[in-house]
Amino acid sequence: MSNIPETGRTQRVQIRLIIIQVLVFSLLLTLGGRLWYLQIRNGQEYTDEAKSNHVQQVVQPAVRGSILDARGVPLADNETRLVVSANRTDLMKMDDDGKGVLTRLADVLGMKPKDVFDKIRLCDAKTPQPCWNGSPYQPIPVTDEATTQQALQIRERAEDFPGITAEPTAVRRYAAPGKANTAQVLGYLSPVTDEEITKAKDTDSPYLRSDQVGRSGLERTYDKELRGKAGVTRYEVDNLGRVIGQAKDDKAEPGSSVVTSIDARVQAVAEYELNDAMKVARTQFDKNTNENYKADSGAVVVMEAKTGRVVAMASLPDYDPNAWVGGISGKDYARMTSKKSNYPLLNRGIQGQAAPGSIFKVVSTAASIQAGYPFDGHYPCTSSYTAEGHTYKNFESENFGPISIGRALEVSCDTVFYALGYQQWQKDGGMQPKKNAKDWFFKTAHQFGLGKETGIDLPNEVTGRVPDRQWKKDFWKANKDTWCEQAKQWPKKKDFHTVLAHENCLEGMKLHAYDSINYSIGQGDTLVTPIQMATIYAAISNGGTLYDPTVGKAIVSPDGKQVSMIGPKSHGKLPASAKTLKAMDGALAGVATRGTAAWRFGGWPQDKIPMHAKTGTAEVYGKQTTSWFATYTKDYSIVMTISQGGTGSGASGPAVRNIYDAIYGLDDSGKQDLKKALLPHPEKSLPKIQHDGSIDAPTIKPYDPDSQKVPAEQTLAAVLGRRD
Repeated sequence: MSNIPETGRTQRVQIRLIIIQVLVFSLLLTLGGRLWYLQIRNGQEYTDEAKSNHVQQVVQPAVRGSILDARGVPLADNETRLVVSANRTDLMKMDDDGKGVLTRLADVLGMKPKDVFDKIRLCDAKTPQPCWNGSPYQPIPVTDEATTQQALQIRERAEDFPGITAEPTAVRRYAAPGKANTAQVLGYLSPVTDEEITKAKDTDSPYLRSDQVGRSGLERTYDKELRGKAGVTRYEVDNLGRVIGQAKDDKAEPGSSVVTSIDARVQAVAEYELNDAMKVARTQFDKNTNENYKADSGAVVVMEAKTGRVVAMASLPDYDPNAWVGGISGKDYARMTSKKSNYPLLNRGIQGQAAPGSIFKVVSTAASIQAGYPFDGHYPCTSSYTAEGHTYKNFESENFGPISIGRALEVSCDTVFYALGYQQWQKDGGMQPKKNAKDWFFKTAHQFGLGKETGIDLPNEVTGRVPDRQWKKDFWKANKDTWCEQAKQWPKKKDFHTVLAHENCLEGMKLHAYDSINYSIGQGDTLVTPIQMATIYAAISNGGTLYDPTVGKAIVSPDGKQVSMIGPKSHGKLPASAKTLKAMDGALAGVATRGTAAWRFGGWPQDKIPMHAKTGTAEVYGKQTTSWFATYTKDYSIVMTISQGGTGSGASGPAVRNIYDAIYGLDDSGKQDLKKALLPHPEKSLPKIQHDGSIDAPTIKPYDPDSQKVPAEQTLAAVLGRRD
């Protein structure tokens, strides 16, 4: 029997009860606080997480719109292929990072394991191709050339291939109809990156991780229209991942198609003729370098003179855009981006810039007229011209005596333009320019649209260069430190580079006499692109309007019944009166009939289809001469250039003549057969294409590139049947 008093025992019990009550209250308070934190403070966050944990998305990629030529022939479309893809996220969760799965996959596909591993590694600055430059969270295509048997093995043995799918998928195809590659004009696709997804998140055209986007050419310019909208199906699932219902279904919307002004038949001829001209040039001997011409690159542009629409644009070297489909190989990527291959990704029609040589003389002619020199005046065409202690030779030292500016254009007399350029330089103050110096030769070039983009609807166009007084100052500021450092070796060293550096250090910011003299014939620091010169010669043909060159002609909805036209736009007029343009037109016709290009147009039906031309042979320091040939009729302008290709009429002339023959259906004697002509009636409608839907053509509404919607304006057949 306990000796503890009853009162003491009662007090102990009460203390224990109080402690228990405090503990229970504390626990309840802690639990309540936690519930408040979860439900009130962070309630929305966990609600969102709960929703995502129970909703799974399945993305159905949109079918990309086609790119069609002017007759409706696909230049780029889609074909269904069996695509085997790997989910990198699933593979990285495995103990061996998925190496076992990928090794088994390589065996099924008949590939080397290393090639499969390389396909799914992520691109960075240190990782060479092949690699994946898209989002790591989307399926990465390993091959788009799987056979049915291979796909069945993967699907029937799903337990051996976790994270691997084999599905029929619409894959981009560059059809090259009639061998018309059209590579640089079309461009190519590659996966969207995380950075692009983030940047486009709040726009009206956001990206999904499964999207492929245009990286160059028309694929890039019209990516928004071509891409369409991917479909997303959202499924409700339980904690075990079992589908318990469908939450929402957004159907995929195919992309619109782009109708272009490219004619695949003319494109094929242009590509062939450019390639053949370069091959022939390589067989010709260059007496200045004692070796054959290298003819390492070239471009040709065929443009509608009255609209600025591009009918054909070829650039060499080129590439196969299909190489990018399904992921480019390391070998192909190296070839496309290497100096050894001479950078085939470049579209030299809009990105190749070089001194224009004598095809620039149309600019100098207009400048001379603006400066007050009469077109029909008498100017001495001597074998050489001397100014400021330097002697400049005429091409092949020809002497034609006193001639007009028009005749100087016909025979391409350098010394006439030397004198005009030098005299105007003197009038403007020479090395010490007047405050109100006219600088007609440079001002006129800018008015012709040189030194800036033409506005063509292709990305990454370059501007060329007009080396005026301002450019000289800017160039000097950028290079003076280098020049002055090298000039310290003068006068101990008097080699060409040291002497030039010494002169540039002291007076590189000034416009010298030799600058103006060389500039007058398209030499020196002057740079132009083929598209710029095609635009200029088209403007001379159409009476003076400088059009923005365009390749896209219309945006067509997937059903072919909603169309928005891309109409011609002008960015200016040539700085020449109708009288001057007519005189220049006559002189350029003389080039083709009795001047420097006459030997290339023997038998041409000048009475039916007047031909106008200008040859150009541009000298480039350290390289062989660049060949230029600029021409136009009332319908088209065609400009071809070949780097290190020799003379204009010699290298490019025959090819340009052959392109015209194909367009107009002419044989060697100049006899025309309209049945053989690729574009027999350029002033009339093209043949209409049979297509589902009405062929009525309502009023055309100009295309708005900022609008995602395509207004219902015309049927596809009507678009293909117009020549606006």
